[in-house]
Formats: sequence, C-alpha cells, structure tokens
Amino acid sequence: MSYQLHRGDALTVMKTLPDESVNAVITNPPYSSDGRTSRDTRGKLTGSRVHDLKTFPDENRDHQLAWLADLLTEAYQESTEHAVAMIFSDWRQKPDIIEALRVAGWTWKGAIPWIKPVSQPRKSGFKQSAEFITWGVKGTLDTSCDLYLPGHFTATQPGKDQDHAIQKPMEIMRQLVQICPEGGTVLDPFTGAGSTGVAALREGRRFLGIELNSHYADIAEQRLRAELTQHDFVLTGPRGR
Repeated sequence: MSYQLHRGDALTVMKTLPDESVNAVITNPPYSSDGRTSRDTRGKLTGSRVHDLKTFPDENRDHQLAWLADLLTEAYQESTEHAVAMIFSDWRQKPDIIEALRVAGWTWKGAIPWIKPVSQPRKSGFKQSAEFITWGVKGTLDTSCDLYLPGHFTATQPGKDQDHAIQKPMEIMRQLVQICPEGGTVLDPFTGAGSTGVAALREGRRFLGIELNSHYADIAEQRLRAELTQHDFVLTGPRGR
C-alpha cells in the first residue's frame, strides 16, 4: 500500500488532482460548533474541556454552505462512479452538510450516529453524546460488492495517545475505510493527525491526504510512515541473524 500527503489548503490542492482518481472520501472539515473560542470548540467536539492540544486551522470557520459545496464538488469530480463520501460533524452542521452534498451532485444516503459513552452531561437537558457521519454516493452504490457495515458506532475517543482534539477512534475508522474497494484510494482533505490514512493502509487501501497545519502534517507523516514500516515487517517477517 502507499500514501501521498499534500501540505496546503484543501480546496487549492484538490483542484490539481486527477478526475476519477479517488474511491472514497472520508473527512472531518473544520467547524466551530458555535464555539466562541478554540477552547469552546474543542469542548463541544470532544465532550470535554481538558484538552491542551495545538489549535487546528480554520476551527472557528462555520460551515458556510457555499464553501462546503465547493469542496464537495471538487471531491465529486475526483471520485469514481459508486464512490462514497462520509463527513463527520455534530448535529449543528448536519443540515448544511446534507444540502452541500446534494448541491455538489452526491446522492445523500443518511447519517450514521457515533455514540460516545464518555461525554459531558448537560444540566437541565439531554446529554450530548453523539457525532454523526453524513454520507452520500456518486451515482449508486456498487451492489456487486459483498459488504455489510453497521448503522451506528459506539466508541470512546482516544485517550492519552490522542494527537488531535477531534481525533477519531481507530476501530471506527478501520470499518469506514472498507467502503473503499480493496486497493482503492481514500481521500481525506483535512487529514489532521492522519487517523483516516492509518486506517486505510491497515485495511489494504491507498491514502491521499491534505493538511494545512505543519504541526499536524508532521504527526500524520510520522504515523503513516510507521504504519507502512509495520506493514512491511508483517509481510517479510523479522530478519534472521
């Protein structure tokens, strides 16, 4: 398996990619979740206020429909027929994501809840313990593929090993990347610390990532290289003396 990691603005880099070169798009675009500050944003996304992780670019940019539609239009053009797009968000962004998918040409297929057992309670109201993975398909699903994936996930965010404020659990990501045909390419325009890429490589897919923040691009690069090294070690076995 292989990967490419581009450093730069997602939309700018995507305009340079070949058409119909991607088999799945899995990403978590920057959003503020109505947070007034970076700390508010991280708290709303992670269900906690204790993280002291580096700020990520554009985290206070709300999901304006035009910007997101432009990005998903580029992703649509670069995707093959039957490709699936999956976008993480909380409930605040879900309506805009659905509309942006439709405007960009994707067929909206639903929203998959990710339930977080460890999350922040809400006084005088309901606990906010879920994110959503809104998904759509280019054209129709490939019904020749014998694949059955769950309709919801339950998992806790990475703990002490977390490299990014909104890092996703590997057990979820490894299942999501299976929507991409084996040997195909998974695109994540907002790579962050590289969890989508690690999951793709681990499941026998290629990975194409884009990350603007040099701090997180360095972390992603390290994790992706380590995954390839581990993969090569498993294939060849330890060298004898």
